[in-house]
Amino acid sequence: MSAAVSRWAIFAFALFSVTCSRRPVGVQTFLAEPFPKKLSEWGLFTGRAAELKPTAGVLPYDLNSPLFSDFASKQRYVWMPAGTSATYSESDTFTFPVGTIIAKTFSYPGRVIETRILVHARDGWVGLPYVWNAEGTEAKLEIAPDPQKVEYVTAAGEKLTIDYVIPNMNQCKGCHENAKQVIPIGPKARHLNRDYDYADGRTNQLAKWTQAGYLKGAPAQGAPKAAVWNEPSSGTLEQRARAYLDINCAHCHNPKGPAGTSGLYLHTTETEAVHLGACKGPVATGPGSGGFKYGIVPGKAEESILVHRMESGTPKVMMPELGRAVIHREGVALIRAWIDAMKGGCDDSRRVEVF
Repeated sequence: MSAAVSRWAIFAFALFSVTCSRRPVGVQTFLAEPFPKKLSEWGLFTGRAAELKPTAGVLPYDLNSPLFSDFASKQRYVWMPAGTSATYSESDTFTFPVGTIIAKTFSYPGRVIETRILVHARDGWVGLPYVWNAEGTEAKLEIAPDPQKVEYVTAAGEKLTIDYVIPNMNQCKGCHENAKQVIPIGPKARHLNRDYDYADGRTNQLAKWTQAGYLKGAPAQGAPKAAVWNEPSSGTLEQRARAYLDINCAHCHNPKGPAGTSGLYLHTTETEAVHLGACKGPVATGPGSGGFKYGIVPGKAEESILVHRMESGTPKVMMPELGRAVIHREGVALIRAWIDAMKGGCDDSRRVEVF
């Protein structure tokens, strides 16, 4: 071997060693643009990509009643920088440290579709949609993704062909806006207060987050707990209906949300019947009212604007406006049953007895 070749071999080996030493190890968080073009650059998962095996320190979690998204299954994960933790709140979204990553993957049997990253960047939360390739080997950042054609069979045996819509970055902001700031929706005590099958055993999620150093201030017991909308044993009809509206609608329909001016507030802590829609006239629904007078007519779901908009698939009428392309008939049936069970009425001669 010549001296020149020998020197080149030494240089190449040194360069290779330096490159390897700089290769990301574990989770990488990004606090400002440019954000990674590939999901793998975040380092959230290890092994085969689409299996979504979390890297050490990445905690999987679930919600008592998840948002309906055209029957897609969801896998959720959270990670925080070393030495930091979220601050517990009894009713609001937890306060998370800068650098926090929340990931949610949407999939159908045999096919993973997208992973949404919500990162607490230096200037606030940023939503990033990553679309998976057909092979399930990588997901790439797409600012304005195209709809994905999906075929799905519901639990009732109904065959659906869905134009699954992946929200763009502006739409992410629209759903996650609260008091003109982008925040997470799901990580609240009432949604997280449930057991989860972790690799080291089944544990309450609030306790697990606390044990992992990801949460401070959570009570040892007595935290609020939302019902599971489709499990009758988890709560009363009213509790399950309110839990469904809370996770599907209240991120907009709350005093600080994008629909705050509507006066229709659907979070579980709301106690005023009129703010929940009972005998409340619409503010500005246009064709969305369907010709009906009130958001909710106690005892008469068929005359309630809330039900009319939930079971519509027409743009500018359907609710929620984003996040679904098909009607969630099981969810509509729950809300119908809840309204039909209400007592009272909306004429002046009868007292409204809703809750």
